[in-house]
Amino acid sequence: MPAQLYNRLMSEPRQRIESDLKAALKAGEKERLSTLRMLVAEIDNERIRRGAAVDEAGFVALVRKAVKQRQEAAEQFRAGGREESAAKEEREAEILGAYLPQQAGEDEVRATVERFVAEQGLSGPGDIGRVMGAMIQHFGVRSDGGTINRIARQVLARTDG
Repeated sequence: MPAQLYNRLMSEPRQRIESDLKAALKAGEKERLSTLRMLVAEIDNERIRRGAAVDEAGFVALVRKAVKQRQEAAEQFRAGGREESAAKEEREAEILGAYLPQQAGEDEVRATVERFVAEQGLSGPGDIGRVMGAMIQHFGVRSDGGTINRIARQVLARTDG
């Protein structure tokens, strides 16, 4: 489902959310409605900060941040014995996660990094910048910088001779 939602409309992200917000309102889905309203507010805040509309990459970054916040909150609630609150946070993370593009798997990232490193004859930590630049450009919003960085460092450490 996430890939379908992501590919459905390539218009401004806020318009996609507002369409789903209206559907949630009509369907009486209160939790989905409140989660999407929060996301619209975040998009509006980001638009104000930037002074321009939120592009696709900015939108994905906002959604990733919101999902991560909810996952962390769920862990904290669970550690505090508040299972109901943790479950609510997880449901919200799932709602938001549906707006993320299908992520490249670690195996795909690793294979692409290894191929790039071999083709370019790179080795050691000094080449991390070249690998990062190329991989972020290659994967775009399909992979986060942290994952790429971790894998690139592992691959470069093995080639350091």
